[in-house]
Amino acid sequence: MIEFVELYERIKKEKAELLEKLEQLRALGQPSAERKEGSPFGKREEEADEASELEKRLVLVKRLEESLSEVEHALQKYEAGTYGFCDSCGQPIERARLEAIPQASLCLNCKASQARDAKGIR
Repeated sequence: MIEFVELYERIKKEKAELLEKLEQLRALGQPSAERKEGSPFGKREEEADEASELEKRLVLVKRLEESLSEVEHALQKYEAGTYGFCDSCGQPIERARLEAIPQASLCLNCKASQARDAKGIR
């Protein structure tokens, strides 16, 4: 586990950053009480803009929550002593992969297999 201390610290930092971003996005999610005046379509245009922005924010929140879940899973694996091993096959995850993506839970072979399955390729 000593060899993974640096990666563990990176994962903890990533978790803090994700939590901060989620908090900021949720604070932005409060609807605006202001309305644009001047154009007879001003209110509808603004409502459409707000709906579009809300949709974008919701997609971003979902992605951040998924990333947070991956990071929390990696932290749990570290604390359980199973960090660095593939969730699927149990083999060690390549060090270069962990350096690039510290929260990776699958080795390259299992990740590639998962991607092929998702695309329906055999």
